[in-house]
Amino acid sequence: MHPELVSYTSETEYLEHYKRVYCRNKILAFDGIRVFFKPDKFWHAFYESNPSTGRKAAFSSDRASRIDWIKATLENPEADCYKGWHKNEGILNHRRASIAFDDFVVIIEFSLWNDEQLKGNFVTAYLANRSIDKIRNAPTWDQGDCINYLKSKKKSDR
Repeated sequence: MHPELVSYTSETEYLEHYKRVYCRNKILAFDGIRVFFKPDKFWHAFYESNPSTGRKAAFSSDRASRIDWIKATLENPEADCYKGWHKNEGILNHRRASIAFDDFVVIIEFSLWNDEQLKGNFVTAYLANRSIDKIRNAPTWDQGDCINYLKSKKKSDR
């Protein structure tokens, strides 16, 4: 069952909802990993790119109406989880694309706590109409691969 859509009259109300639900609360993914939300990620998640410039310029009430789908996706143990990617870096072991409702994707990027446990940072969420096949064809995200990658990156950064 899909989470309900949220309907506010202003962008400010969606921003306050995002801060109240995500930035000020402890969010745990289905696998126990804490996911952090920064206020500036609101812009990335709820604005759409201008096709001619590629810059995020317009608030999307369509994207914002699915604001509660983010938490529901992260907490859903039935979500499909794939390795995420970055347009400049390709597929990344330390990014996870989670899909639980239609083609709605939640992207988080991982780093390690000092005790080498994973912590997640919210990157974005969107309906992946045009990129869903690419996402679903990526390798399945694996926690062990992610941790090993981050440990080796940490060693090479020294």
